[in-house]
Amino acid sequence: MRSRNRLMFCAVLAVASAGSLASVVVAEDAAPAKATPAQKAAMEKLQSSGAHVLELAQNDPRVEVAFHLSDQPVTDEQLTSLQELGGLLVHLNLRGKEITDESLKLLAPLKSLARLHLEKTKITDAGLAHLKGLENLEYLNLYGTEVTDAGIDQLAGLTKLQKLYVWETKVTEEGTKKFHAQHPKAAIIPDPIAAARLAELEAKRKAEADKLKAEEEKKKAEEEAKKKAEEEAKKKAEEEAKKKAEEEKKKAEEAKKAEEAKKAEEAKKDEKKEEKKEGN
Repeated sequence: MRSRNRLMFCAVLAVASAGSLASVVVAEDAAPAKATPAQKAAMEKLQSSGAHVLELAQNDPRVEVAFHLSDQPVTDEQLTSLQELGGLLVHLNLRGKEITDESLKLLAPLKSLARLHLEKTKITDAGLAHLKGLENLEYLNLYGTEVTDAGIDQLAGLTKLQKLYVWETKVTEEGTKKFHAQHPKAAIIPDPIAAARLAELEAKRKAEADKLKAEEEKKKAEEEAKKKAEEEAKKKAEEEAKKKAEEEKKKAEEAKKAEEAKKAEEAKKDEKKEEKKEGN
């Protein structure tokens, strides 16, 4: 049982190629056999010519061959040598090399390829015709090439294709729409349709955010105006109360003075009466 569990556990392998990450699911009972002496010799020949050859994983003999790390040009002899790897070759990186449409003829027999980097190469639509038979291709990078809508239209038969990179190519929105129709589950990057949809959603989000901000600012302004009005009303009420208190105080003082003057007048009258009585 433990042995069976170990066999089933082998499934997921993470593979990094040219700075990008791809996940490859591998069933061990379906994994290719180990490299034959002829395949090993082909790998050694490629490595001695400047290519990098890496196994996908310790328990997976399939390989990635990368030429983009070498400062040497890629030759037709090297590309022909790739055919000797048979089903072991699943990833090929030719990024930035002097690869032409003629060069792609030599890739046509590589039926096991799942990932192919052709960015920044010299290929055109004509060269993509040689990739029609790569039935296992899942990832294709055409960034920075002269490929147009007509070029990617030739990829219609690649039913396993999942990602197609067309940055800085001549692929148009119409070509993208057609590609989506042919590969509804695949992603084309960049995708002007998805970008337009995203821009629309972003504009809607921004409008809602601006509306919310305006409402919050209006509410804040109303609250500040209300607070200011309340403060002014309170201040006015305090001033009026103070003024009223001062007026009442003044009236009280005047009333007191009037009362004192009245008493003084009465006292003065009483004094005169007394003086008159004494004079009699």
